[in-house]
Amino acid sequence: MLLSPQLEFIMEAHSALSAKIVEETGFKAIWASGLSMSASLGLRDSNEASWTQVLDILEFMADATTIPILVDADTGFGNFNNARRLVRKLEQVGIAGACIEDKLFPKTNSLLDHREQPLADINEFALKIRAMKDTQQDPNFCVVARVEAFISGWGCDEAVRRAEAYLSAGADAILMHSKQKDPKEIEQFMKAWNNQGPVIIVPTNYYQTPTETFKKWEISAIIWANHNLRASIKAMQATSKLIFSEQTLANVESNIVSVKEVFRLQNDQELVNAEKKYLPAKSKV
Repeated sequence: MLLSPQLEFIMEAHSALSAKIVEETGFKAIWASGLSMSASLGLRDSNEASWTQVLDILEFMADATTIPILVDADTGFGNFNNARRLVRKLEQVGIAGACIEDKLFPKTNSLLDHREQPLADINEFALKIRAMKDTQQDPNFCVVARVEAFISGWGCDEAVRRAEAYLSAGADAILMHSKQKDPKEIEQFMKAWNNQGPVIIVPTNYYQTPTETFKKWEISAIIWANHNLRASIKAMQATSKLIFSEQTLANVESNIVSVKEVFRLQNDQELVNAEKKYLPAKSKV
């Protein structure tokens, strides 16, 4: 997908259930969002969830799906040694790739207002990428370098300098991040980048930009980064409020999925079939 001649799309999930829904919808890959996974645990997106807790979620997600999962691995959960151990464990549970950002541990979410966003040393981060690539056993495992230069207030020159260093270190793609309401920073970068390697974007804030514009700029992939989480929060808030205020389910049932749909998503029929195959038949009295 990163090398595809056409624009590709990666959809956010934060649990096995949401990952399965993403696959059933038709998406070709899943973004395991750090914001969404931490929020689903009731935690802030500041590395409050340990990397092993994140790994547990990812294992369930991988078990429930067949399409590639790209995990938001924050800063790699430490230095090069933590990052390369992460790669080994991700491969063991069937994750297709990891995206790491060039900021400091513990990370600060890029969309938070009025927060300092200090960048990592460019050489140290490049070597972290090299360590991850040297560690991987699966030749198809992808390491995506997320450049936070724009987020930290730097200009296009610094963004390009960092992207080139990370690509040279072995990164399979560059994720260029911006939190502006328009995509001018992304446009400026793409012109200067001159298609040196695959570029992924996350248009959470500049969502009104037509997708055709990104195609013209030869963006490789778009991550829809947190929208299943936000949609589920709104649905749960509305349902909880309605039940609390009306003290009845009369006006709720038609607006939620059936229990049978839950069973279907759990693949209950497979268990029914397996029981017929592997449990002894009950004798008739």
